[in-house]
Amino acid sequence: MIGKRARSPFEALEDVHDGATVMVGGFGEAGSPIELIHALIDQGATDLTIVSNNCGSGEVGLAALLKAGRVAKVVCSFPRTANSTVFPELYRSGRTELELVPQGTLAERIRAGGAGIPAFYTPTAVGTPLGEGKEQREFDGRRYVLEHGLRADFTIVKGKRADSHGNVVYNKTARNFAPIMAMAGKITVVQVEEIVEPGSIDPETVVTPGIFVDRVVEVASPAHESALVAAGATYP
Repeated sequence: MIGKRARSPFEALEDVHDGATVMVGGFGEAGSPIELIHALIDQGATDLTIVSNNCGSGEVGLAALLKAGRVAKVVCSFPRTANSTVFPELYRSGRTELELVPQGTLAERIRAGGAGIPAFYTPTAVGTPLGEGKEQREFDGRRYVLEHGLRADFTIVKGKRADSHGNVVYNKTARNFAPIMAMAGKITVVQVEEIVEPGSIDPETVVTPGIFVDRVVEVASPAHESALVAAGATYP
């Protein structure tokens, strides 16, 4: 599909189904697709598995999705931040499952999934609770654990600018997990501040090529998680 513009965040996510695995870009608030996450809340899909670096702050964004009771499981490397008030209680009460993954391993599992690599060995987590129950092998005198690649039914990320073919550029470190997550999603949705005509972006600067993007939606003035949390905002 060449024309990939969606009219709204809600339209871009209207086919997310119950039980879907959803990758969510962002490192803290940097690159967090707040408007797409809120649209996912409005859309109503439940029993979701979320793959993300963290679990959100305050009661907006990812934290709001968790609070709404839509998430059955979280796969992440940093589940609690200074302003994390929602996830700890959900986890302690057994309402949300956690799969804790070291950050580098999480990134590589996502990259591997997008590259079609089913599994790989890493020394990270050997001899720790995170390595228990996993296949282990020795290479050159060192122990390694087997980790599996991660794929998602849907990926939602935040870019800076895209053309209508889905070629995306990011705002500095806000790119973080987004490029590899875009590759690992069956359907990848990107919110950007501006959608431009094809040819308006220098091909040498494109980070995520349109081949990995299914839908783009323009959010001209995206919200910032820290500002929402500081203001005591909640969603919905």
